[in-house]
Amino acid sequence: MKTLPIILLFWNGLAFAAGDSAAGKAVFERSCKACHGDSGEGNPKLAKMMQVEFKALGSTEVQGMKDTGLKAVITEGKGKMKPVKTVAAADIDNVIAYVP
Repeated sequence: MKTLPIILLFWNGLAFAAGDSAAGKAVFERSCKACHGDSGEGNPKLAKMMQVEFKALGSTEVQGMKDTGLKAVITEGKGKMKPVKTVAAADIDNVIAYVP
């Protein structure tokens, strides 16, 4: 009986991605890599041209975002990033599961 709360606490602490990371990699390659670079560090030439600083997708700031926040950035845009209208809703979940 005493282990039940510990198990539930552990279970509730786990985060599960709703998407398929393998499928997300293909979406990233097709729709995100041009701006965000191969490894998610950002395309330096594009950053210079647009006079922006890309947040590395592997940074604690980006990795700490909830899926709903990442979806909002993808679908609504943020700063100079325009909304991505060419990626289907299921593919958004997949690319979020993949984000390098």
